[in-house]
Amino acid sequence: MSEEMEKALESDEVLSEAEAPVTEGETAAAEAKANENAHWYVVHTYSGYENKVKDNLESAIVNRHLEDQIFEVRVPLQDVVEVKNGVRKNVQRKMFPGYVLVNMDMNDETWYVVRNTRGVTGFVGPGSKPVPLTDAEIKPLGIKTDTISVDFGVGDEIAVIAGVWKDTAGVVQRMDFGKQTATINVDLFGRETPVEISFAEVRKIDS
Repeated sequence: MSEEMEKALESDEVLSEAEAPVTEGETAAAEAKANENAHWYVVHTYSGYENKVKDNLESAIVNRHLEDQIFEVRVPLQDVVEVKNGVRKNVQRKMFPGYVLVNMDMNDETWYVVRNTRGVTGFVGPGSKPVPLTDAEIKPLGIKTDTISVDFGVGDEIAVIAGVWKDTAGVVQRMDFGKQTATINVDLFGRETPVEISFAEVRKIDS
């Protein structure tokens, strides 16, 4: 992490300018534009609450139908070699204890949802404005910053044309532009089960 990011992590609560939330009726082109407006922000959490905050926020995104405004929540991990009693083993540890990264389109609604997630103490940023991470700060975290445009969105029916779930169809429940995947429900052992499928393996079914 750069010195600039470390200094930014010393800030606390913030408030942002309002932006009109994306409505369900907007086109796929509008959704792609919304994704272009998204940035990675750093959220401060209570110590040890990082994974809980991630789970709570992901549930809130689904419940409030904000999949097209809050795209990904991440707790960055790193591989560390740990030696105990002469035994070496590889373990994963949090890169930034007390912090969670959120890829989102910042507006009043998304700010409120993130800020009021249990375990969150505030956004990181000087003064009263959240500061998005720069490309230079994101690169060491292994996060892809390339923007991808697709012709489908949440609520659209798609057909799987390749991979394990080829010839399956379903309605998009969630879009993850960070991982470039869409989540649909499939019938598995008589029960609907959500599965993630690469953007490259699906096509929109024209209505």
